[in-house]
Amino acid sequence: MAVTPAELFHRTPHAAAAPQPYRYPPERPFVEPDWARLSGYQDVSEAEWRNAKWQRQHTVKNLDQLVKVYGELIPADLVDSIRRDQAERATMSMLIPPQMINTMDETDLWNDPIRRYMIPAFADRDPEWPSHPLAERDSLHEADMWAVEGLTHRYPTKVLAELLSTCPQYCGHCTRMDLVGNNVPQFMKYRFELKQKERYAAILDYLRKTPSVRDVVVSGGDVANLPIAHLEEFILALLEIENIRDIRLATKGLMGLPQHFLQDDVLAGMERIAVKALERDVDIAIHAHVNHAASITPLVAEAVKKLLAMGFRDVRNQGVLLRGVNDSQTALLDLCFTLLDNAKVMPYYFYMCDMIPNSEHWRLSVKEAQALQHSIMGYLPGFATPRIVCDVPYVGKRWVHQVEEYDEARGISYWTKNYRTGIEAGDAEALTRRYEYYDPIYTLPPDGREYWRDRARLRTATA
Repeated sequence: MAVTPAELFHRTPHAAAAPQPYRYPPERPFVEPDWARLSGYQDVSEAEWRNAKWQRQHTVKNLDQLVKVYGELIPADLVDSIRRDQAERATMSMLIPPQMINTMDETDLWNDPIRRYMIPAFADRDPEWPSHPLAERDSLHEADMWAVEGLTHRYPTKVLAELLSTCPQYCGHCTRMDLVGNNVPQFMKYRFELKQKERYAAILDYLRKTPSVRDVVVSGGDVANLPIAHLEEFILALLEIENIRDIRLATKGLMGLPQHFLQDDVLAGMERIAVKALERDVDIAIHAHVNHAASITPLVAEAVKKLLAMGFRDVRNQGVLLRGVNDSQTALLDLCFTLLDNAKVMPYYFYMCDMIPNSEHWRLSVKEAQALQHSIMGYLPGFATPRIVCDVPYVGKRWVHQVEEYDEARGISYWTKNYRTGIEAGDAEALTRRYEYYDPIYTLPPDGREYWRDRARLRTATA
């Protein structure tokens, strides 16, 4: 019997939703946690909670205030461990707005991911290797690449403008711990030497004289701590520079203190900035810093949507890959889908935690980062799949699979680059040299750990 064309080309659908290693959607409800469940906030009204001034006035600045907020919910051994950490290990002082405290799990503070990086405890740290032997205060050498004080010229067409050295909240893993925040027992912080107006004028003057720069990241510190009039004045001046085509405002405060961005004067100033950028045909965006899905609440989404409605091109997220916070497929994808679905924030980068002092317990190896990048592929839209990057000293951001060579036993990866930083104008070998990056020692096999013990002993003997 002859086969008809219809029978010959018939296709029977047979695919169906298959069981997956990650199950969408995330199970976490998208709600503002009830702050009244915490003894320190039982009498706080909604109007007070939404008030940025109230949030700043009640930001937790020390352990006694933290205990007052949580009451009996915070374990005594955790309190003791935090106190010891502040005296012996912490690179940042304690500063946490009520908004962030409210997103922690008060029933299990020892294991809460936000507590783990915002309020480190001594017991969290690696006992043998709290720091990598090659850790540095300014691990990315940003200050070495200042063209003028506070302006890092690291990439060919991009610069970083550090407008201030404070934030609404201080993260334990802060890559700019050398500059940002208050002095702590272990570390004295650098202080800008030029007055603010002089620094800003010098930054703008350099950009006017350097037409190869088209992209400016405006950061610090955190722009949420800069009075809106000062931020607006600087950005409007930046927008008058012909060669500037992209501006990114970096703020963790959008997540940690969204109330700041819901103030009338801040909204008005941000809208004027957005309108001017559109007039100048300059792309302007917000770069947030969110490390866990629990940090995204309706208040954060409300602030983001107002900024997008003004004409900001995008609100993007640059998180940091941290052990015990977001080091699993589920944690990363839950965060990315919550950002996309609920807050309209674009997942962008996850940086490997930098090699600052006392950060070893947060860091992952390059191999682990590569595995995580592989684990999230295919679930998110391509345009919203974040890149996991290693910020290699003297090199810059590199996708974790761009490693040139990798000694996994000793945890040494080798990287190359295709441009000179701002301090390599006369370096003939800058583009052919291989640059090293180091895995956390506790992730290495026994012979690798012994290699670093030998190196540490040698450094001590020759010091």
